[in-house]
Amino acid sequence: MTEPFQAGDLVRYANGGTALTGTYIAERDGMAVIKLDNGYNIGTSPQKIELVGRAAPQPPAGAGVVVQNPDLPELSIISTGGTIASRVDYRTGAVTSQFSASDILRAIPELGDIARYRDRQVASILSENMSPAIWQDLARAVYDEIRHGASGVIVTHGTDTMGYSAAAVRFMLKTPVPVVFVGSQRSADRPSSDNAMNTLCSAAVAAGDLGEVAVVMHATTNDDRCAIHRATRVRKMHTSRRDAFQSVGSAPLGYVDYPSLAVSLSDEAVRRGTGEPELRDALEERCALLQYYPGMPLSVLDAFEGYAGLVLSGTGLGHVSTDWIPRLRDMIEGGTAVVMTSQCLHGRVCDRVYNTGRDLLSIGVIEGEDMLPEVALVKLMWVLGNESDPEEARALMQTDLAGEIQRRSIA
Repeated sequence: MTEPFQAGDLVRYANGGTALTGTYIAERDGMAVIKLDNGYNIGTSPQKIELVGRAAPQPPAGAGVVVQNPDLPELSIISTGGTIASRVDYRTGAVTSQFSASDILRAIPELGDIARYRDRQVASILSENMSPAIWQDLARAVYDEIRHGASGVIVTHGTDTMGYSAAAVRFMLKTPVPVVFVGSQRSADRPSSDNAMNTLCSAAVAAGDLGEVAVVMHATTNDDRCAIHRATRVRKMHTSRRDAFQSVGSAPLGYVDYPSLAVSLSDEAVRRGTGEPELRDALEERCALLQYYPGMPLSVLDAFEGYAGLVLSGTGLGHVSTDWIPRLRDMIEGGTAVVMTSQCLHGRVCDRVYNTGRDLLSIGVIEGEDMLPEVALVKLMWVLGNESDPEEARALMQTDLAGEIQRRSIA
């Protein structure tokens, strides 16, 4: 190596008869780290690479002016830190998030054919750092954007906890326009990224006839369509697949074909213009979700002493060990609302079949019907934040408020 490589340099890696090109990122522990053209990183001896071309300077984020069509509907893009458009900083190897409307339109110019955009940032966090307080900030921001004339709202969000956030906003907010959560399973610098397609599909939905909160992500592993999932019936079902998000217990609200961006909605989807925007953003944060496992010690419940609510993800039809029943009775009598859901995901809780279930009902455990455990948690936070009467709270938990409870579950 006659001179040091610089981050961003185009290099060629040669190993025997194999020659690959890529971008030089850095040297670590005597090894050169290269991002190959196929999107993967490798580490190799610096002696096995040669310079092809020096790094071209990247324009700063926000550089240049993007002209938007004033005749198109205006959508609001609210960022929480999820990547809707990004680029690689080869000095560090990191993918840098860009959330301004101009940045997004430069990265995905086809968005300009769908709508014009304004932007707002609520948070800049990894989604595992999401919290109920940020859910409240997000719901308020969405409500504010709708009140100020947004025809639809796109919320960019990390995928790991997007289902929680979408459900939380759905309980806090009644909306007459589409509110669409979207994320990316794979960063924008990878050839297999779902970034641009998900973003375009979310914009098509946000400009369309939907009138509720939804999650829009890849429907298959191919780049052929996205699914529109109801916010209270969706779960991330795979760590990395592009079609990780699935509707559970119900069919998707519709689909967006790609690349045509034609949106089709089911009869179950709430349509645009239904009602007026309404915000009820109180949440009771002293709630928890606990998944039961065989032999789980009773002492685990000590951690939830004094909590306002506890959602149990029980076995089968909604069970925990019979040894837990006296302690759960004491918690309920002490003012903790206890809701039973199932780890099975498909099907509904029915505590009337076996003795354990009937005993749980007799001490006041609330059946969670067919709610997803995480949705039941978010709903319990909202119900207890807005209703102080225990019996009214119980009734609300067993009432379908936002599509979270299905009269008949789909297997």
